Amino acid sequence: MLGGKPVVQWVYERVRMARCLADVLVATDDDRIMNAVAGFGGRSVRTRSDHPSGTDRVAEAIAGTKANVIINIQGDEPLIDPATIDELAKVMVADSKWDMATAAAPIRDRADLDNPSVVKVVCGRDRQALYFSRSAIPFDRDRKYTTVDSVYWRHVGIYAYRAEFLRELVATPPCLLEEVEKLEQLRALHLGCKMKVIEVAGIGAGVDTPADLVNVEKQMKSMGWLK
Repeated sequence: MLGGKPVVQWVYERVRMARCLADVLVATDDDRIMNAVAGFGGRSVRTRSDHPSGTDRVAEAIAGTKANVIINIQGDEPLIDPATIDELAKVMVADSKWDMATAAAPIRDRADLDNPSVVKVVCGRDRQALYFSRSAIPFDRDRKYTTVDSVYWRHVGIYAYRAEFLRELVATPPCLLEEVEKLEQLRALHLGCKMKVIEVAGIGAGVDTPADLVNVEKQMKSMGWLK
């Protein structure tokens, strides 16, 4: 619970603010989550409990639908920005060359460079993803850059998929790079995925621990969302 509502309800309500979505579904294998979603009038879909990643869960959840573009939004991100969702949707609708789209924010703290939990991404022309890593990439050989926010970018875990590529992705076993780095998006790049990376100002705040819950509640109070 967060401010009197389940965390998933905050996420659902934020996602519903996005203008480009035709539908919103909560994909889960847990009765408690399904009951919580039903309690606030949302829609959920039951998925298997043995999925290795959220991508696989999303693929099952949308099987049989006519959706051409699917956006995978983490269920523990109550501060998700609806504008980011809309921008990802617009990228996929506007240009059919993109198989996927995701987001990245500037890294401003050097401590994040050596933190393997902060996933880094490097991009090429048109902001196409070249590689993701838990290591600091690119490597500053000459120690030339005294600030990091113009060089290093952290991946924000939200994905848009073209439906046909999503089906190919989940039908493919993990590749070596994915196994080494433990990053499922590397399987997509291994398959030759053209993945657009949009720029966002910040990463929001997920709720992975009780301490995170307290932190998000403080942020919501500072923004006037809670009293």
